[in-house]
Amino acid sequence: MPKGEKIIPFLNYYLDLFKKAQGKVFATRDWHPINHLSFKEQGGIWPSHCICGTKEAEFTPKLKLPKNVTVISKATDPDKESYSGFDGTELCKKLKKNKVINVFVAGLAIDYCVKNTVIDAINLGFKTFFLKDASQGIDVNPGDVKRSIEMMQNKGAIKVKKQNFF
Repeated sequence: MPKGEKIIPFLNYYLDLFKKAQGKVFATRDWHPINHLSFKEQGGIWPSHCICGTKEAEFTPKLKLPKNVTVISKATDPDKESYSGFDGTELCKKLKKNKVINVFVAGLAIDYCVKNTVIDAINLGFKTFFLKDASQGIDVNPGDVKRSIEMMQNKGAIKVKKQNFF
């Protein structure tokens, strides 16, 4: 994603804080089969991306994920679109098993996966924080990112930036 790497220092900042606080880290990722319906080649709107088992789908080594990270793969069904980290995954079950109350969401892209994950987290009863500076949007339609942030906040998400985190 264009400029996607600019959020890595912010992600690493928050990951370091969570490590110091002994927080549990869950990392969601697109893990698409090559014939996923969202791809242009299949009639979808997106170029092929994050194809399971490829180097391109891996987390960048610049991202300092903890050794005990729980990776949640999403959008694995070729016939179903999944933007939320909760959709078709065991994320909610794993969060509840670990007695997680507060969920911090960041990443790519604000106007799709981040927004949908935040809204699902709120609807599932988690106190949800949107890490603005550790997220990047696409803005396919001008204003999508801004509208997505407003929607998340209107639903109850707490917008956080590094300078006001602690």
